[in-house]
Amino acid sequence: MLVHLRILDFVLIDALDVSFSPGFNVVTGETGAGKSLISTAMDLLLGGRGRGDLVRRDAEKAEIEGLFDISDERDVNARLAEAGLPVDDELLIRRVIPAKGRHQCYINGRLASLGVLSSIAGGLAHAMGQHEHHSLMDPARQRQMLDGYGKLDPEVAKMGALFGQMVTADKALEDLRHREQDRAQRLDYLAFNLNEIDDIAPQDGEIETLSSEVTRLRNAEILKQAARQSALDLYEGDGAIYDRLGAVITKLEDAARYDSTLSGTTGQLVEAAALIEDTARGVSTYEAGIQMDAGRLAELEDRLESLKRLTRKHGTDVAGVLTLRKQLADEVEVLSQYESALARAADAVEKSRGAAEHQAGVLSKKRGRTAKVLARAVRKELADLAFGNAGFDVDLEPSASGIGRAGTDRVQFLVMLNPGEGVHPISKVASGGELSRLMLAIKRALAGVGPVGTYIFDEVDAGISGAVAASVGRKLKEVAAHHQVICITHLPQIAGMSDAHFLVSKQTKHRRTATHVRALDPAQRIEEIARMLGGITVTDKTRDAAKELIAGNG
Repeated sequence: MLVHLRILDFVLIDALDVSFSPGFNVVTGETGAGKSLISTAMDLLLGGRGRGDLVRRDAEKAEIEGLFDISDERDVNARLAEAGLPVDDELLIRRVIPAKGRHQCYINGRLASLGVLSSIAGGLAHAMGQHEHHSLMDPARQRQMLDGYGKLDPEVAKMGALFGQMVTADKALEDLRHREQDRAQRLDYLAFNLNEIDDIAPQDGEIETLSSEVTRLRNAEILKQAARQSALDLYEGDGAIYDRLGAVITKLEDAARYDSTLSGTTGQLVEAAALIEDTARGVSTYEAGIQMDAGRLAELEDRLESLKRLTRKHGTDVAGVLTLRKQLADEVEVLSQYESALARAADAVEKSRGAAEHQAGVLSKKRGRTAKVLARAVRKELADLAFGNAGFDVDLEPSASGIGRAGTDRVQFLVMLNPGEGVHPISKVASGGELSRLMLAIKRALAGVGPVGTYIFDEVDAGISGAVAASVGRKLKEVAAHHQVICITHLPQIAGMSDAHFLVSKQTKHRRTATHVRALDPAQRIEEIARMLGGITVTDKTRDAAKELIAGNG
């Protein structure tokens, strides 16, 4: 629901702030005062494209802000969250239209593209008038209305899911068919790489193990000399540490006869001597095990280079090469079983298409039944709106593009406004005012159906008066029981039924013309409706008639 509208420097409007009420709002004013600017501004808030010539003369930019109550609009909240925009009970949309340069859109204070604005604001309101984008003309929108009337949204959702499965299966089959074109070449490539990996047969961690062994073999002489000298210094050579330590132990044992506290120290040295002896023997064993094997070194270096060359080629380590080998082998298996895989993919396509086509058929039958009921309901509403001889049908025909997420039906509203002319698509026969009344008839039939919170009717009263005007007013009042309605009108019969009344006036000050909008209190409302009834001169008689009109529609 539109709560507040703020407009700055927009065509004839210098500054405007207006708060709308729930239910039935009417906007009146003399011809040329600028009433339709509200509808034009709303179109921009809903994603319409702005133009530099909409900026008030001598101003740098026009600004339009709309505050909407979306506390009950789950779909709008979901679209805000999906777009990464702040979610709240209120939605603030702001359009900035410079006289020159790029336009800007803001949603809840965040900069957004026009496409994002259109997707989020599309369900907030519909503006209907001769110069607006008429959703009623769009076959997709007509289908949505039909589905909403028949409560077919769950069936449409199921159709969308089955269509998605069909598309996925089609793509999988197409991918397999594309792979067949270079399957032999791919198999050769896979076989070559598999053979190369298998010929080398790398083992996980092998490079590290080989590198250590190569380092030992390259430095065998140094290691052997170090071990030999260590064994001599520790135990085997003249003046070895073991011998010198033995002499120390003997001296301390002699001294311990005079001081028993030295016994502990002597014991520690005896343990150290034993450890030195064991270490010396271990070093000797290590020395004996060192091989000066140039052939073995060359063999290991060749192996190590082969492994490194393999890892460099594939840009990974040995573990990665082993993982790649499994992937290559799996692909070979798939390609080798191509015919069976192709058969399975084709079977999946056939099953998914069959399920989608079956659901499309179910949906078409339900739409066909719903179309007849909706057509009767709209014809009944049209009879009350100066279309007494009008015909209305909902036509279903196969879509030229075939099956889609919404099924196979192309829905089209057909209307006959003049007897004997036959039924034709709405876009080919309806004028601005007629289109608004057609939408009113449809919305009355669809009362309570659909997510749109606000309807803006412009020129809904074109070419009508008297009892028909009263009937149009009643229909608007009935729609306003389920949706907020903002109606721009010149008929007192419609204005008298409103819940809130706004007056548009045009004033000239300092040789500049400006349009203003103000909410009318009960007394002012009587004066305005009296003016609409009697013209420029308001008399007691027209005031009494205005009071009677308001009272009769209360």
